[in-house]
Amino acid sequence: MKKAFAYLRVSGRGQLDGDGFPRQLEAIKRYALANSLKITKVYKEEGVSGVTEWESRPAFAEMMAALLLNGTRTVLVERLDRVARDLMVQESIIADFQRKGLTIASVAEPDLCTTDPSRVLVRQMMGAFFQYEKATLVAKLKVARLRRKADKGRCEGRKGYGERPGEDKVIERAKTLRKSGLTWNKTAEQLNSEGLTTRYGGVWFGSTLLKILKRAA
Repeated sequence: MKKAFAYLRVSGRGQLDGDGFPRQLEAIKRYALANSLKITKVYKEEGVSGVTEWESRPAFAEMMAALLLNGTRTVLVERLDRVARDLMVQESIIADFQRKGLTIASVAEPDLCTTDPSRVLVRQMMGAFFQYEKATLVAKLKVARLRRKADKGRCEGRKGYGERPGEDKVIERAKTLRKSGLTWNKTAEQLNSEGLTTRYGGVWFGSTLLKILKRAA
């Protein structure tokens, strides 16, 4: 029987106690049973946005490392929006899987992750819809926060990297390494070797550091 991993994701910390994970896993298990797949491990991404690149997702990064080491080549997700709610992030992840000879399958949208032009078109249209849906939700939440702030005088949103205790030291260390002449990737490798992890305990990648330091600047 062919082996597969299950990847589950909820974007908000408040969703961790809801039905998101159980619902996603149940759908994946039904698909696996119908397609003679054995789920060997379940990876849960807790409170990570769908617009976040996979390098900054602890569970996804761990899963990618396992895929390249233990022989499992297939990942099952409930829907494509569990992979990403940003079209570019979605297509980047799918392209990376294809380059590595890996398979990612949405149990609700079979065959969307193939290279067939018509399926790619449908997938990208859905990805654009997910991105629009996410942007609309963010806009609604922003309005709600502003209303709450007006009513109660304060309303804190999600803090960017560097705003939580201890994160400023990581940013300063990264800046020092960059000034010494290291590339972004080498800077990330050095941070990892020093045991300096991302907010949720993952490893650093050059592209992630670049975005964070640009934002900090």
